[in-house]
Amino acid sequence: MFDFLSDYDDPSLLGAFWVTVQLTLFSGVGSLIWGTLLAGMRVSPVPLMRGFATAYVNIVRNIPLTVIIVFTSLGLADIFGVTMGAPDNFELQGFRLAVLGLIAYTAAFVCEALRSGINTVPVGQAEAARAIGLNFTQVLSLIVLPQAFRSVIGPLANVLIALTKNTTVAAAIGVAEAALLMKEMIENEAQTVLIGAIFAFGFVVLTLPTGLFLGWLSKRLAVKR
Repeated sequence: MFDFLSDYDDPSLLGAFWVTVQLTLFSGVGSLIWGTLLAGMRVSPVPLMRGFATAYVNIVRNIPLTVIIVFTSLGLADIFGVTMGAPDNFELQGFRLAVLGLIAYTAAFVCEALRSGINTVPVGQAEAARAIGLNFTQVLSLIVLPQAFRSVIGPLANVLIALTKNTTVAAAIGVAEAALLMKEMIENEAQTVLIGAIFAFGFVVLTLPTGLFLGWLSKRLAVKR
């Protein structure tokens, strides 16, 4: 029943999921940084920054992720010659371009989650901080964002889980993650349901503990008002 696994040794199966984990980690960190900057721009007193962040979020959120990922490969790499520091290593180049596309897409959702957290911080706290001489950047980084992050751990956990599943789109540009290996195994074997169940279980193993831990952390660090 499990003969099809003999063609795909454990390192290949585990290696594919390890690529998925790496995509999630790098993209998660990058989207958190870029999303935080976008959230700061969305509440900025500078109209140009607010306009840019608003346009970015509204446009990117409404573009399918597959289009963004394919654009990073066909647009940035093939047309504009962006090699991401790996001109001769197409596998590494594809991986980095996939991370770039995932960051660009996921950051829009991180931004909106953080902005909702910023809106929960009482306006009086920001006004009091400005009254003692703090500028906008100081108010945002020292007063507002620490409280905002604590209040949106749950929504950010949902974004991270969605990101883990979205990494499967990287298979569209040939990144050797779990979905690409599953596709190859299904093409070569007749055990479609079993193969699908194995990979589905793999993603449950990746996402369920993350959701449970971040859900517990959200309750633990919830802001008492």
